[in-house]
Amino acid sequence: MAKRLIPTLNRVLIEKIVPPSKTNTGILLPEKTTKLNSGKVVAVGPGARDKDGKTIPVSVKEGETVLLPEYGGTEVKLGEKEYHLYRDEDILGTLHD
Repeated sequence: MAKRLIPTLNRVLIEKIVPPSKTNTGILLPEKTTKLNSGKVVAVGPGARDKDGKTIPVSVKEGETVLLPEYGGTEVKLGEKEYHLYRDEDILGTLHD
C-alpha cells in the first residue's frame, strides 16, 4: 500500500476538515451550522502545461486551508485516512485567519 501520493499536473490532494458536531460542554450542533466545505492542502502537483509546453504553477501551496465546492473531487483512501483530489481550477479560494 502506498504511503504518500504526489498528484500529477494541476491536481491538489486535500484532507477535508470535519467540523465538531458538539461543543466542549456537550451541546449538539445542528448539521447545517457546522457545514463549511474546507480542507487542508496535503500535496500539490507540479502544474499543467500550456500550448508552448511551459508549466503553469498551481495556485495553492501545501499547508494552506482552502474552500471547496460542495460536489466534485475524487475520493482517495491512503491507509486509514480519506483524502480528495481536486483540480486547481475547482478550488474556490483560500481561507485565512
